[in-house]
Formats: sequence, C-alpha cells, structure tokens
Amino acid sequence: MLKFRTGLVIATLVIILDQLSKYVVTQTLVWGDLHRITGFFDLVFAHNTGAAFSLFADQPGWQRGFFIAIASVAVIVILYLLRRSSGSTLARFALSLILGGALGNLIDRLTLGYVVDFLSFHLGTYYWPAFNVADSAITVGAVLLIWDSLKQPKHA
Repeated sequence: MLKFRTGLVIATLVIILDQLSKYVVTQTLVWGDLHRITGFFDLVFAHNTGAAFSLFADQPGWQRGFFIAIASVAVIVILYLLRRSSGSTLARFALSLILGGALGNLIDRLTLGYVVDFLSFHLGTYYWPAFNVADSAITVGAVLLIWDSLKQPKHA
C-alpha cells in the first residue's frame, strides 16, 4: 500500500520536474518561439490561460479564478483521498500524479496568471495543443485511475 507520505513525495517530484522544466523553457525561449525537434515534436513557449490542452483559452478572463478554484478543490479532495488508507496502490499512485500536476499548474496560475506550455506534438499540419509536465502527470494519473477501476472485481 502506497503510504500518504510516499504519495506526497511523488507529487512533490512532479511539481519539481514541472516547475524546473518551465523555468528552463522561460529562460531559454522567447514567448511564441517554436523549435522543431523531430518531424512530429516541437518545443514551444506558450501561455495557456485555459484548462488542459488550451480548453477555454480564448475566453475573456473569467477562467483564471475559475481554474484556481477548481484546482484548489481538487487538491483538497485528493489529499483527503490519499489520507484515507483505502484504495489500491495503483489508484493512490495515480492520485499522487494528479495532485502534483494540479499543484504545478496552480503555481503558474497564481504566480503568472497563465500556465506555461512547451511540448507540442503534431502529425503533418494537425497539431495537438501544447502542454507541459503537469498536464502529462494529470493525464497519466487519470488513465491509471480508469484502468484501476476497470480491473477491480465487480460486486453483485
């Protein structure tokens, strides 16, 4: 069983990796830069005022407070769930990833007013919205939670 403290360590590692990667991007790229790395991957420096993968980024500004509130509630709920001793190790690991990702992006929203995104994948002219390490941790955590819930025994 993944202990509460171990979950906090995992979340902290996600935050450190996220914030360190964003710091490197902001120190080495200029906003709007695009550096082609491969035929399907670019490094970019983008400001995301929306949710994950730029959802609602084109809105007039209400989303900052809304996403700060949502992330804050999510952090409280996840901390509560991690504090409880129930749940599989995989579910607790997934929650730790989501917690770290939520806090990584929350730090950006509180300090910058937007989230720094820099990973950009594409297939020809079809681009996936830019994202970051925190978004990746949230996505992987959500997939792991779904997987864990599907492999649980069904009760009649």
